[in-house]
Amino acid sequence: MKKLLVFALVAFGFAIQAQAQEISKNAIGLRLGDNDGFGTEINYQRGLSDNNRLEFGLQLNGDSNVNVLKLSGLYQWVWNIEGGFNWYAGAGGGFAFVNFDDDKFEGNDDETTLFLAGTAGIEYNFDFPLLLSLDVRPEFGFGDYRDDLGFDFALGVRYQFN
Repeated sequence: MKKLLVFALVAFGFAIQAQAQEISKNAIGLRLGDNDGFGTEINYQRGLSDNNRLEFGLQLNGDSNVNVLKLSGLYQWVWNIEGGFNWYAGAGGGFAFVNFDDDKFEGNDDETTLFLAGTAGIEYNFDFPLLLSLDVRPEFGFGDYRDDLGFDFALGVRYQFN
């Protein structure tokens, strides 16, 4: 019984802390970085409640051999650490349009591929409408271009508005 009471108090404390934070209803900006070099993602976040949001991204990436246009969508849970610091985790997926410019890959030079993704990161919500984040997004692809696990590390810079 004692353990149950302690567990209930800890759960209640986390619930109060989760409700005490504020995430913006809308945020738009850039997510800079990628596991295959430097890529830029135009990123939009839509707050669903005080501690849940959706994140959508459109990423352009490439090098001399491959060009990628990637669309992603993630559901995220957000928890307050202290003050303007939050951490978040989520899951989702998307698809990518890939164009191969060399003979490294056999067959068709164009491919549409699916991927599953997770996310975990930390962010700082300033007193003015700026949100900075640092995150990792493990992605598992299903296609010729990527059929394994890759880790996408990025810095996010977003403008917040209601």
